[in-house]
Amino acid sequence: MMEKILIVDDEESIVTLLTFNIKQAGFETDVAYTGVEAIKKAEKENYALIILDLMLPEMDGMEVCKHLRYHKNNTPILMLTAKDDELDKVLGLEIGADDYLTKPFSPKEVIARIKAILRRTTFQETKQSTLQIGDLVIFPDRYEAKMHNKVITFTRKEFELLYYLASNKEKVISRDQLLNAVWDYHFVGDTRIVDVHISHLREKIEPNTKKPVYIKTIRGLGYKLEDPT
Repeated sequence: MMEKILIVDDEESIVTLLTFNIKQAGFETDVAYTGVEAIKKAEKENYALIILDLMLPEMDGMEVCKHLRYHKNNTPILMLTAKDDELDKVLGLEIGADDYLTKPFSPKEVIARIKAILRRTTFQETKQSTLQIGDLVIFPDRYEAKMHNKVITFTRKEFELLYYLASNKEKVISRDQLLNAVWDYHFVGDTRIVDVHISHLREKIEPNTKKPVYIKTIRGLGYKLEDPT
């Protein structure tokens, strides 16, 4: 059975362009023209990925993304926008989008982004080993962790970042490496999203965020997750 992608955009020309190229790439497609319609469809059907425009009638893309993530819908989201605004990009990724593409875009780039997101998603979902660092126990198959037997909840990207750091325990990982591994980003300036997510992780796992014992900042190099001492 072919994987199905939900296209959420109110511009008919964009929908037509995306539908044609995505089908040519071997996927099925479905369409929603408003944010409310997108949520209804996403709640009824399991899509491989959602292409979500930022500017939508009834409910914008940011609100749609926040709603889906709040209700534990972890379907990968590729966000589209006509705005070339770094703040929108960071905010979109921070609330749970998996990737971000600014209009105008080439169909080839859209397909490449879709395939990259699906590769990463499949790779993450095949991980089953439980990891333990100090009092932190990570369950990759459930996308959750526990500290002192208390469940900690994460956004999808927070968890993937934590898992990647834990899988490379004691190794110093640069911001660019983390972008490539978790977000597949290669654009100058986007490393700020790593710092934002590291800050969120520390708030959830560190006894004292001002003196972190799990996620250490290695000045000028990046981050390292290690057993607390």
